[in-house]
Amino acid sequence: MERLDKFLCDSGIGTRSQVKVILKSGRVTVDGKPEKDPGRKIDPDKAVIALDGDILGGMRRTVVMLNKPAGYVTATEDPVEKTVMELLPVEWKHLDLKPVGRLDKATEGLLLFTNDGDLLHRLISPKKEVPKIYYARHEGQADDGDVQAFAAGLTLRDGTACLPAKLEPLGPGESLVTVCEGKYHQVRRMMASRNMTVLYLERRQEGTLPLGDLPRGQVRELTAEELADLEREISAK
Repeated sequence: MERLDKFLCDSGIGTRSQVKVILKSGRVTVDGKPEKDPGRKIDPDKAVIALDGDILGGMRRTVVMLNKPAGYVTATEDPVEKTVMELLPVEWKHLDLKPVGRLDKATEGLLLFTNDGDLLHRLISPKKEVPKIYYARHEGQADDGDVQAFAAGLTLRDGTACLPAKLEPLGPGESLVTVCEGKYHQVRRMMASRNMTVLYLERRQEGTLPLGDLPRGQVRELTAEELADLEREISAK
């Protein structure tokens, strides 16, 4: 058994205070009868809960994309630093969203969040080899030897072995880097191992999902089509 207001929050209707207003309006029914008591105990497996006639299903799976700005750490909480959780709208706070992998404090770009633990683990698993594309501005210029070294799989200066990756030189001091894993500061360390210190880093794509024109610091939910494409990609491996 659980409280009706918690069930409604988990269904993505709104925050606890918003749900109270909705209940007072008489828009919610339990087994076909209007219910205004937020503390009403229900059995989610048996009761039929509806809002404006539409049946609700409890905690809905949510996947959102953030265009992360620099200056935020990828963590659910931190005693000192600003976290990416602070960039989520207040109305999404109750959805129990968690970052998918991490971007370091200085790195910008695409960062996913979800409340689907299974999807989260599949997206970050090296076994699934979900490609992540980064744009890097760096010292020096990548050459054919660097491209081949990335493709063969680099061993970093501390002995860490990396899976084969793709390095695409764009010109002096600019490259695209595609990796299929998420080791600590991996792209920066890979570039440094080839004497190219990264000056700026932005993740532009994860799997089939591009960052697109989402403004820096803004978030949006993935469309059903985008989510289906991601599911197909990780299910095929």
